[in-house]
Order: sequence, then C-alpha cells, then structure tokens
Amino acid sequence: MAVVVVQQASAGVPAAVGGALSAAGLTVRSVPLDAGGLPSIDLSDVEGLIILAAPYPAGTSGLPLMREALAAQVPVLALGSGAELLAEVTATGSASEGPAVEATRAASTDPLFAGSLPSGLRPDPAEVALPPGAVVLATARGYPGQAFRLGSSAWGVRFAGVHDGRDDAWTGQLLSRFATLVAARAEHTATRAFFTHRADAWEERFAHQTPAYEAAAFRMQLGPGETALDLGCGTGRAMPALREQVGAHGRVLGIDVTPAMLAAAARHGRTRHGHLLAADCARLPVPRRSVHGIFSAGLLDHLPDPRTALAEWARVATSDCVLLLFHPSGRAERAARHGRPLDPGDLLAEHNLRPALEATGWNLDEYEDAPDHFLAHATLAG
Repeated sequence: MAVVVVQQASAGVPAAVGGALSAAGLTVRSVPLDAGGLPSIDLSDVEGLIILAAPYPAGTSGLPLMREALAAQVPVLALGSGAELLAEVTATGSASEGPAVEATRAASTDPLFAGSLPSGLRPDPAEVALPPGAVVLATARGYPGQAFRLGSSAWGVRFAGVHDGRDDAWTGQLLSRFATLVAARAEHTATRAFFTHRADAWEERFAHQTPAYEAAAFRMQLGPGETALDLGCGTGRAMPALREQVGAHGRVLGIDVTPAMLAAAARHGRTRHGHLLAADCARLPVPRRSVHGIFSAGLLDHLPDPRTALAEWARVATSDCVLLLFHPSGRAERAARHGRPLDPGDLLAEHNLRPALEATGWNLDEYEDAPDHFLAHATLAG
C-alpha cells in the first residue's frame, strides 16, 4: 500500500510532499503522467492520491480516475492545475493583481483546512465549473472555487503548489494534515478499494452461499420486535432471515464500511428487510443496550483491532444479546484455498477466540469449525 503522487515524468517527488508523507509513516510511489494526461491506476493498493500541478495536455480529464477514487473513498489531494482535473476549466486569465483568497465558512469544519487562510494568497486565474455537490472551501472575488471538496475524500486546492514556486508554510501544513488523514483512514481505504470494484458482481458470484447464510442467521433464534444487526453486511444476504425472526415490528440494520456494497444490497432488494447504513463496525452509531442479535460473517479477523470491535458490540448489546460469527467455509478449507497451513495465531481458532470474547464481555456457547462452515455462537456475559 502506498500514497501515489502523480506528476511529470522528469520530476522527483517534492521534498515537502515526501516529507509530510514519511512523517505520517506512509510509503510514497511516484507515477508519471502518460501521453494523454492522468495514468490508469489500480486503486486496490493505494492509500491516497496526490495530483500535482503540471502542464496537462489540452482536453485532459481526471474524471474517470476521480469517479473511481470517489466511489471507493480513496483520499485525493489535487494541487494547482491538478485541481482543475476535478472540474472543468472554462477560461484562463491573470491574477497577479487583485483580491486575495479567503476561506469560506465551510473551511472552518473541514479536516484539511481547519479554519482561516494566511493573508496575501493570490487566486488561480482559471475559471472552473465545479461538479455538482462540491463544497467550496476558499474563494476570491471574480475567481470562485479556489479550493473545494468532493464528498468526504477529495480536495482540490488551485492556489497551492509545490513545483511552481508557490511553496509556503500553509501548503506544508495542508500536506501534513492530508498525510495524517490518509494514515488514519488507511484500513478503511484498503477495504473500500478492494470491495468497490467487486460489489456489482458479488451477489451473483456467491449466490450459492445464500442458503448457508440464512441457516446460520436462524440459529440466533431472535424474537418478534427485537433489533438485529448484520455487521459487515456486504450485499445483506443475512437480512431476510433476520427480518423473518424479528417480524414487522422488529428492527434490522445492515452496516458496512463500503458504500458500493450497500448500493449493491439495495439493488438486490435488501431495503425491504431493513435499513442500510455506512459506518465503521468498531464505532457503531447505535445506542448502548439496544441490540438483541448481532450477525457478522467474515469480518472480525479482518478488523485492525478485533477486541475493540468486540467491546463495542458488547456496548450496544442487551443483557440477552446473541452474537453469531459465521463464514460459509471452515478455517482449514480457507487456508488450503490460499495455499497455507492453519495459523495457530488465527483469531478464529478456539483457543484464541474464547479468551478474546471473554475479555470483552462475551461467553462462547457454541463453536463449530467444520469443512463447510465456521460458526461461533456467543452471549453477553452476566
């Protein structure tokens, strides 16, 4: 995994960029512009993108790459003329004289801008048409949209650059804040990038597993009117069985960190069975002591801090809550499929899972590691 810096082929990574990323513990990979402008980049091993100012060929558009990055919520910072690849340039002019750039009210709560701008910053003279939904963070009279954010993960800053003599202390702070944000989001970025381009085909590819999901969910034996969570729900294959148990007056929430998977779940009709929510499964937007059943398939051992997640699940659990961990294949089968032996340090091995559950408030009641499935049934400790 690395932060990719897109720039001219002959240029080395600027010291300000490399220094900020290295200070945050991030790896840097430089990717040169190709003949048509922005290169094609596989985002599955990318933690973030920095697009630097460059003489982009006429007609260059960053939209295909930007659409993919926005869909996967890969953090993007585009500086100088690189920012114009996020929008449509309509005209250019000169801004050697004229009004200074000023932060908008939205900048005060933005994670990169964090408030006001230093005085004397000159606007970029290009006039741009910002994409729908862009949040303007800085502007200048006659030169709007000097800085903007798309969604929660892409920023364009037209008046900042590191190759053209516009280096300044504020740009260094911007790079540092971006590097910190990339590092903090790295685990979620990797997950979203992996699943986003697989989401459309996920349901069809694994349709044969749906009966196993339903059978596992029914082993929770939930009652009418209760609340159930499907954590790391993907396309929500367990949600119909959860709804059948809790009935019309119960509540089912499918929670996943990848919006593309939730969109696929909606396309497959899972909103008929419950609500879909984009959230971190280790920081649930759910009140304490409100959940009667938690179903989680293929999630726990992939989380960066499983014990924190288990403690969070205990926080939202009622006194009689059931936790069911599931996978449609056993540990030995999965290890063989990946060409490796069983790992004694695997969290899902019973000798590891039981103490992890007990340390976070759960009792392991049933444990099955069969060739065709893995299942662990736990209840909240008294």
